Amino acid sequence: MKPMKTEWIVSLSLVILAGLLGLCVSAAPPIVVGGPISTGDTAWMLTATGLVLLMTPGLSFFYGGMVQRKNVISTMLQSFISMGVLSLVWVLVGFSLSFGESWGGLIGDPRTYLLFRGVGGATHPLLAPTIPLALFAMFQLKFAIITPALITGSFAERVRFSSYLLFITLFSLFIYCPLAHWTWHPDGFLRRWGVLDFAGGTVVHMSAGFAALAGAMYLGRRKVHLAHESHAPANIPFVLLGTGMLWFGWFGFNAGSALAANDVAVLAFINTNTASAAAMLAWVFFDAVRGRRPSALGASVGAVVGLVAITPAAGYVPVGASIAIGAVSSIVSNLAAHWKSKSTLDDTLDVFPCHGVGGILGMIATGALADKVGLIHGDATVFLRHMAAIAIVGVFSFGGSWLLYKITDMAITLRVRAEQEEAGLDLSQHAESLS
Repeated sequence: MKPMKTEWIVSLSLVILAGLLGLCVSAAPPIVVGGPISTGDTAWMLTATGLVLLMTPGLSFFYGGMVQRKNVISTMLQSFISMGVLSLVWVLVGFSLSFGESWGGLIGDPRTYLLFRGVGGATHPLLAPTIPLALFAMFQLKFAIITPALITGSFAERVRFSSYLLFITLFSLFIYCPLAHWTWHPDGFLRRWGVLDFAGGTVVHMSAGFAALAGAMYLGRRKVHLAHESHAPANIPFVLLGTGMLWFGWFGFNAGSALAANDVAVLAFINTNTASAAAMLAWVFFDAVRGRRPSALGASVGAVVGLVAITPAAGYVPVGASIAIGAVSSIVSNLAAHWKSKSTLDDTLDVFPCHGVGGILGMIATGALADKVGLIHGDATVFLRHMAAIAIVGVFSFGGSWLLYKITDMAITLRVRAEQEEAGLDLSQHAESLS
């Protein structure tokens, strides 16, 4: 019998430590119970929760189709495995850190909902006024799952699988959960500032984008990137399938963030579709203006950028604004991806130009265009606080992620060896291949 490798000892130790934490922590604070349940809202939120979960397999096809053939399985698995890892982290302590009793507006009390104690069929007056708190917790879990999965596109084709498992656990606890608390908890300090983030422009897309930027810089360039070698995406139909699944699931992502079957959900639904359509066409037409042929890959990336950019604004702006948000964000992200391609930054699948830049533009647009309170329809207060929030979230996500990459690398080497990268991660990390 072979001795267990160091990285798996570390991973197993983390699981055991988490279990001991669950047994040893003190009793949870009293649980608050709200009013009656709305069956209509509950039915819609069950549907929305399923739609958001579908986005993670969609992302796996979207990313998997873009990489080299020898890395398709590993890239797709990095998204799928997030559903397993983050589901356990969320039940154990992640939901408490995000939505537990607030400690100074910065983080939730880890005891509040430890191991989902008190998370049941009753409503909560602030978090889930018309649906079971357990349903709210599961809806929020799906956001926590997809956020670290988004990061994987930046360091695709060169990260060690076991170190990735450790990193996404740390990222969830120390980056995602605090951001979710700041932004979505009623006592979170950004929420109390009046910062508007309907469905995750800061919490999901900016955090993933800046973590991706840090990851691409920390892990360094791939051999093919250093040699300026280009490669064709492994499977364009995979990319199209993934885009369709993401677009479909995003209706739950944005419209579900209304937390009710109401007019706000309908507005978010319309804006989500409209912004994505405008962005897809803007990307294709902008490519044509620059002398490029319209491509399925470009149309897919453009559609996703539109979905990203409308996310923070979906329930706050009129439909006309969603067209502008989608089109402008698409063109700016297209330019950012082009500029990145001329640099030494090896963000494999353009996560920062798409999600980071898209999230920033979406937050700027929300601060400017939000009904009644934005810069155009209200005063400068919300807009200026959005600018401050963008800076705070950017610095926190980039700096915190860099530190977590460093810690992970000290525990388990992040990057695969040169010969493993050459062979492809499908074989070197998983002993599997497409052929």
